[in-house]
Amino acid sequence: MIAGQRVALVVPTLNEGESIGPALARAPREIIDRILVVDGGSRDDTAAQARAAGAEVLDVGRGYGLACWKGAQAAAQDCEIIAFMDGDGADRIERIGDLVGPIARGDQDFVIGSRTRGAREPGSLGWHQAFAGRAVGAVLALTTGVRYSDMGAFRAIRRDALMGLGMREMTFGWNLEMQAKAARRGLRVLEVPVPYSVRFGGQSKVAGSLKGTFKASLSIVSTLARVLRAPA
Repeated sequence: MIAGQRVALVVPTLNEGESIGPALARAPREIIDRILVVDGGSRDDTAAQARAAGAEVLDVGRGYGLACWKGAQAAAQDCEIIAFMDGDGADRIERIGDLVGPIARGDQDFVIGSRTRGAREPGSLGWHQAFAGRAVGAVLALTTGVRYSDMGAFRAIRRDALMGLGMREMTFGWNLEMQAKAARRGLRVLEVPVPYSVRFGGQSKVAGSLKGTFKASLSIVSTLARVLRAPA
């Protein structure tokens, strides 16, 4: 809890048994009230490792955005602020106060951590990921007036603000859709630099293979086109 507001952390996972335990071990529990690991059908011990680290585990089936949405719906039952991060250990969970603090104080509605503006370990973020974040950010700046430099998972938002966005994208376009809709609907948006590490273990579902990169890129492009076509 921070400033009297309960905080939930939603972590979508798929075969992150090597990393989820160490990642959650660093969680500042004086800030985070609930940790929900939302699993997409892992074939390893992700769920067991998450429970051992003190997380609630939901199994919702495949889909990055689906996991985020189902986790958010569960968290919204009793938490005023909902944060998100990936389960590979690359996001610095101990810095979550940088994201939820401005929201808890009433200064912001939506805070996103920018990996491209923060200190990055060598090999942690591919050049194509950094380029995509800045390129999409430039498009959104032209169409919404809000400039982003990244589309990373590490972010936090007011519960009522998220529930009012009408999220539809249930795959890898989730992050982009949230940013675009937040900007178009006039939410108070803040981007803060965050450090980014090499993943603790396993293989990235996006950057770890050509197939994963292609699928994620297709989702992002289609989401961008749909959001830009939709009325504000």
